[in-house]
Amino acid sequence: MSFLRRQVVTAALTANALRPLPGYGASAVAFFPAWLVGELAPHVLAVTAADAAAHASGRRRDPRGLALAAVSAAGLAHLVAQSRQVREVAEDALVDALGADYLDQLETRPTPADLAVPWRRLVYPFRMREARVRVDRDIVFDDTAGRRGMLDIYRPADGQLADAPVLLQVHGGGWTIGRKDQQAIPLMQHLAAKGWVCVAINYRLAPRHLWPAQIVDVKKAIAWVREHIAAYGGDPDYIAITGGSAGGHLAALAALTPGRREWQPGFEDADTSVQVAVPLYGVYDIAGSTGLRRTLLMRDGFVGPRVLGTRWEQDPEVFEDASPILQVSEDAPDMFVLHGHHDSLAPVEAARAFVERLRSVSKRSVVYAELPGAQHAFDVFPSIRSSHVVRAVDRYLHWHWNQYRRERAAAAGAR
Repeated sequence: MSFLRRQVVTAALTANALRPLPGYGASAVAFFPAWLVGELAPHVLAVTAADAAAHASGRRRDPRGLALAAVSAAGLAHLVAQSRQVREVAEDALVDALGADYLDQLETRPTPADLAVPWRRLVYPFRMREARVRVDRDIVFDDTAGRRGMLDIYRPADGQLADAPVLLQVHGGGWTIGRKDQQAIPLMQHLAAKGWVCVAINYRLAPRHLWPAQIVDVKKAIAWVREHIAAYGGDPDYIAITGGSAGGHLAALAALTPGRREWQPGFEDADTSVQVAVPLYGVYDIAGSTGLRRTLLMRDGFVGPRVLGTRWEQDPEVFEDASPILQVSEDAPDMFVLHGHHDSLAPVEAARAFVERLRSVSKRSVVYAELPGAQHAFDVFPSIRSSHVVRAVDRYLHWHWNQYRRERAAAAGAR
């Protein structure tokens, strides 16, 4: 491929990352390249600069290609700057919701080194190894579901834990694909290295297993954690839940519907409550209650036929029950919702509506960070953006864990 053609491709990919193709049909096509270029912007920028420098040093220079390379470099530099803004955006969101003194309620305040971008780790972002963390793989939580009924547990490699906080991770993939070892690895490794017990679960997938199999499995995993996690050093009374995309939907829905008996067949009396939820780029409006065109198209073109196995006109209650935005009550747990401003798959407008609903009804804290320039799946592998997201979620969860322990100690002292 000629230098000019390479720069045309790079410029087109950069433009799509800066402003993804609009429309429901185009968004699915726009997502993947926009996501990769956005999260790997420093790498693409370095390659573009090296390619342009090598071409400029030759005898036959193409001014059109060099001009395109310069334009692409400017766009990529802007993407890098947007990724770095996440640190301030997330911190402002935490301060707005929790108060300017929330950092004083942590055991230790983060140092500049704690908040800095781990550039060395980003050189090869797909190599996600962490020597400080051990992983117990393929533990069965549902012996009727095969590999879809297994989970992995992340915990510190050295030392024995006791009553450590627990994070339950639910993978995404449109309720139809995905595995427990594909998402949120940076977050789980980070928290496990700091003394948390992190549990990543599989669940049955549609269309082979239609709704509500997915939420039933998430609740079954919560019940398993409450019964068994103490053996791995976790506190069964404190569970945080997180997930991205379909996993964000399932995490939010599970957090909002503890003890829903019809979704707990055979374990109706199990405690499936969680103390806090951190859904990322989730799908919050299955029923189309927000009236957003993309949400309605997703409902009628994908979620209904592929996941729920029915149509809105036939059974609207199924869609409504599956919509986190319609399950919000004053008893909703604390939540930290994160969403990308340029999300091509899960409309950011629905996330805003979900947060507005939470803030108007819930008695607990609601933090919302809308990340500039971010696409769907921004936390899958280490990047500038994901490193800031991981550290913001770390600060929020440790703040919440400390609040929970204080409230528990005060309640015990009052007895």
